[in-house]
Amino acid sequence: MTDKKQMRSAARLYAVQALFQMEVSGQTVEGVVAEFETHRFGEVFEEVEMAEGDVGHFRSVIDGAVNWQAKIDQMTDRALVAKWPIDRIDPVLRALFRAAGAELVGMPTPPKVAINEYVDVAKAFFPEGKEAKFVNAVLDHMAREAQPAAF
Repeated sequence: MTDKKQMRSAARLYAVQALFQMEVSGQTVEGVVAEFETHRFGEVFEEVEMAEGDVGHFRSVIDGAVNWQAKIDQMTDRALVAKWPIDRIDPVLRALFRAAGAELVGMPTPPKVAINEYVDVAKAFFPEGKEAKFVNAVLDHMAREAQPAAF
């Protein structure tokens, strides 16, 4: 994997973390973005150095997730089973769907790339669970709605 690809992958992981943090803490976008760019990118955590993220990509994902949140949440709701609206799912998954939705709705990321990248993010957060398959199915549905010509 090239450095640029690695940095984008790291930016996606950080974006999900930042969106989660914003939701649970009530912090502002500006505050969370500044914290991540200043302290989280390249942080040493439990003797493991975190990857540097692509700052531009990180900001674009956060920006898109915040600006397109209503549209993304509606797309996510349509992709979920009727008994599980977006407000009932795990907040980490909600943040992940919003970050991925930002790339599907407002960025030039090819849908298959976005799906694969965010399935990998799901595996990072839920290494033992079935969440990755769930994420794959939901994002596939969202991608087909957002970019039908790509399929």
